[in-house]
Amino acid sequence: MSDETATAAVSEQPPATKTDRERAGIALVPATGAGMPPTAQTFFAVVNSAGGLVRGFGVVSATRLSTGTYQVVSTHDLTGSAYVGSIGLPGSSGASAPGEITVVGRAGIANGVFIQTFTSAGALADRNFHLAILS
Repeated sequence: MSDETATAAVSEQPPATKTDRERAGIALVPATGAGMPPTAQTFFAVVNSAGGLVRGFGVVSATRLSTGTYQVVSTHDLTGSAYVGSIGLPGSSGASAPGEITVVGRAGIANGVFIQTFTSAGALADRNFHLAILS
């Protein structure tokens, strides 16, 4: 895949809507100066391709924003956190279709993570995924 093809498949984050901010506007645990909250821990989410939160810890919602584009919202301020994502089935057995995933903090939502999933060819596609948040 050429650099031009790879770049064309990646899109900018859509702006957080008022509804997105309201959904995320729960009481947050504040971060310390080092970026780690006093209650540092690991959170996780398992999300199906439709954007449904199958299970998780420290996560309050998952939303499919558009094809292959998702938002996961936590109970904590995640601005100093690390995010690790992988394509995978939401159950405990089977084999997932191959694909790729990108994760980054959600613009405009301090307790959100922005996720995009792709086919192996680099096209945005709805995929089940697992997300770990190290906070």
